[in-house]
Amino acid sequence: MAIHNQLPIYKETYELLKLATNITKNMPKDFKVSIGGEIRKLYVQSVLLIARANAADNKTSHLTELLEQIHAVEILFRLSKDMRFISTGQYATAISLTDAIGKQANGWRKSAVAPVPVTSMPRQQGQRTLI
Repeated sequence: MAIHNQLPIYKETYELLKLATNITKNMPKDFKVSIGGEIRKLYVQSVLLIARANAADNKTSHLTELLEQIHAVEILFRLSKDMRFISTGQYATAISLTDAIGKQANGWRKSAVAPVPVTSMPRQQGQRTLI
């Protein structure tokens, strides 16, 4: 088990948290707390979910929740772009990072539930080896 803050997914999620903090500080006052605060909250929770998944034996529940939160943030970023609270460039940067995080989380989740490959079947009593 690697240290969670050394994982590439953790680093990218933390970078996205910093970007989201910068982007949302320029939102209109009415939406800075509601939409901007929700985006920041979801990313803080995402960073914590990565740490939990890294330490857990059953990673899938944490990673599934992480993927749901990333989807929620994508919706909030899209709303922010459509309402012209953030620029198209800021939106594009944020979405490219969320895509990268989502791909890593999906890959991690798939590897966490992948069946262990069977290298050899145990022989039953009286069974001959075919060589």
